[in-house]
Amino acid sequence: MSKHIRTEIEINASADRVWGVLTDFASYPEWNPFITRISGSPIVGSRIETFIQPPGGRGMRFKPTVLAFAPDREFRWLGNVLIRGIFDGEHSFRIERVTQERVRFVQEERFSGMLTVPPLLRMATRGAQEGFEAMNQALKQRVEQRVEAPGHPGQQPR
Repeated sequence: MSKHIRTEIEINASADRVWGVLTDFASYPEWNPFITRISGSPIVGSRIETFIQPPGGRGMRFKPTVLAFAPDREFRWLGNVLIRGIFDGEHSFRIERVTQERVRFVQEERFSGMLTVPPLLRMATRGAQEGFEAMNQALKQRVEQRVEAPGHPGQQPR
């Protein structure tokens, strides 16, 4: 048995601008209501540390392995319980260009493994859909409200 969660939102900004906010892990506590912390280097094959706070649920710390980190396109990791294949969650963020200044941000999670039975899936996914949607909205708001500082291309005011 497996479970798939998918959310998407269109953002009025370029892919590199969305990517810049998405990968500025240090600022997550300022704007991200779902994934409140990411630390570590997002190098394929390395482990990062994440802390998620599902709406109405308890916060959880994970140490997933980075599967993909393609600038302006995709950031994907695999987390698991105990060892791979028991209960795995593959989480992805994708940025799809709609136009030069508009993208579709897609956030997905695929759960799989020997213990992906209904009671555990319900527990693992409780609040996830709402958390993804809250993060997507917060990302859209943060990206669309940020304006480059005059005279300092690429820098964003805080």
